[in-house]
Amino acid sequence: MTMADNRVEASVVDLFCGVGGLSYGFKKAGFDVRAGIDVDEECRYAYEKNVGTVFLRKDVGELSPATLQGLYPDDAKVKVLMGCAPCQPFSTYNQKNDNPQWRLLERFGELIAATQPDVVSMENVPRLVRFRSGELFDGFVQTLEDSEYSVSWDVLYGPDYGMAQTRSRLVLLASRLGKIELPKPSHEPSAYRTVKDEIGDLPPLSHGETDKNDELHRASSLSKINERRMVSSKPGGTWRDWSDDLVTPCHQAETGRGYSSVYGRMEWEKPSPTMTTQFYGFGNGRFGHPEQNRAITLREGAMLQGFPREYQFMKPGEKIRFKTVGRMIGNAVPVTLATAIAKAVREHIEMYTE
Repeated sequence: MTMADNRVEASVVDLFCGVGGLSYGFKKAGFDVRAGIDVDEECRYAYEKNVGTVFLRKDVGELSPATLQGLYPDDAKVKVLMGCAPCQPFSTYNQKNDNPQWRLLERFGELIAATQPDVVSMENVPRLVRFRSGELFDGFVQTLEDSEYSVSWDVLYGPDYGMAQTRSRLVLLASRLGKIELPKPSHEPSAYRTVKDEIGDLPPLSHGETDKNDELHRASSLSKINERRMVSSKPGGTWRDWSDDLVTPCHQAETGRGYSSVYGRMEWEKPSPTMTTQFYGFGNGRFGHPEQNRAITLREGAMLQGFPREYQFMKPGEKIRFKTVGRMIGNAVPVTLATAIAKAVREHIEMYTE
């Protein structure tokens, strides 16, 4: 069944859309995605090319309810509003709470209250629940309940939903149609998808090399000493597997000996670690390829985020910058999880609109 054969009578607008992970998941589930909104112009090409709809460069903090309402067709049977407010403000490294972006979640709630979409989907980092002692998230939920939404939320573990990545995300669904339920797990631990399932058939590369048939399947270069460290690294191991002359000064210090999750290789038969915006760097986490002496490529990171192999992030011929594309991929809502959320929303809409 193609996407066109699987349509649901619901129109979607995606706030904080990035390169379209959430929108693409909803598109796969048959939704009519009307627009994506994000302040990052560099996401425009990927969003419009792959999702096939309009990208509006706009600060959600300055978005008016009237503009938002105007993005839905006049005859929309069901309106869905979704979004993932930037998660960096909720980081444990932002304890001063001085990042103005955290107020974007409040703005998201205000826009919901003002426009009254039928269904709301929100995805974010689990620590949002505890941010500012829970005040921000509790306020968001209260805004929804005050607007007569049924609300369900929980922290979902990616492998339970078919992700080959040990990523946990806070997922909230809310509806004015009736009681709404979160997606149910689709995979038992014995059937979790693995790194090998996701990227095992990609062409082998050396560090610093690019696949001639896929510009995104490119590996960052390693310094001489990092190449030696990579050769000495075992799948699932740590820098403690190295000889003493390879151990970094920071790990030799007493304060650094507990940090074992960097300079490591992934394992073929397990899900990958959580993809960050710097997954392409060997020293940035357990991002070493299971058997090739390099960090994973941009394409491999994208596929571990659930993006299909053909997903395009940059215009043909445009220079690919690791930092830019890594940020796009690492910040994205994983497509696999987005699709599971979309299917749950679809079942809910069909239940209440038949």
